[in-house]
Amino acid sequence: QVQLVESGGGLVQAGDSLRLSCAASGSTFLTYAMGWFRQAPGKERELVGAISWWSGGTTYYADALKGRFTISADNAKNTVYLQMNSLKPEDTAVYYCAADKSPPLQVVGGNYNYWGQGTQVTVSS
Repeated sequence: QVQLVESGGGLVQAGDSLRLSCAASGSTFLTYAMGWFRQAPGKERELVGAISWWSGGTTYYADALKGRFTISADNAKNTVYLQMNSLKPEDTAVYYCAADKSPPLQVVGGNYNYWGQGTQVTVSS
């Protein structure tokens, strides 16, 4: 089993930056990649981006978020980060991290095996 704990959410103003963390514990050696997803009220869950622990840290981002959001990983700490810059009110959502056991890098949430509890990000205008 793999446990995931997100942190770093909060209330910020439009234009601010925020960094989310996702600490993985347990059988992390079983995981290949980590993904960040978000779900706004009344909307479906959507992929923010993903990063592989291996393969040189390959990353993937949702097209609409490229350039503002950056995912990184610290293998030694079993932690992935989501750096969010120039935040907009439409970025308001619960942000989840998820772990996938095998390649390739997945963009569909249903293909991820483990999920964190989520952290709320609220961006005020």
